Amino acid sequence: MTTATHALLDRWADAERRGDTATIDQILADDFVGIGPVGFVLSKPMWVGRFGAGLVYESLSFDDVSVREYGAVAVAVAHQHADGRHQNGPVFADLMMSAVAVRDGADWRIANVQYSFIAGTPGSPI
Repeated sequence: MTTATHALLDRWADAERRGDTATIDQILADDFVGIGPVGFVLSKPMWVGRFGAGLVYESLSFDDVSVREYGAVAVAVAHQHADGRHQNGPVFADLMMSAVAVRDGADWRIANVQYSFIAGTPGSPI
């Protein structure tokens, strides 16, 4: 249900903001794939491992969230706002995010995330 998907995204953003790797590990599907705005691809262990490699968020939130459901699959698109650092450089402040969530019994898990630059925002190549 859409409410469950919104709650999942809120829980994920909160866990990412706090660097709560245990919760992130629970939220992500075992075969999770994350694609960054410049095309890098991360498996679930690599995604969770970003926090041990120097990722720290001061803030992270989504707005303009739209969710479409297709049975046991939901597709979300949102505008992500973030402030933080990764390996001595700033994280991208504004990105578009799309996520695919799948129902796993009574729970939902995030199976895929892809980020894209927003033209004209700081850090965007265009």
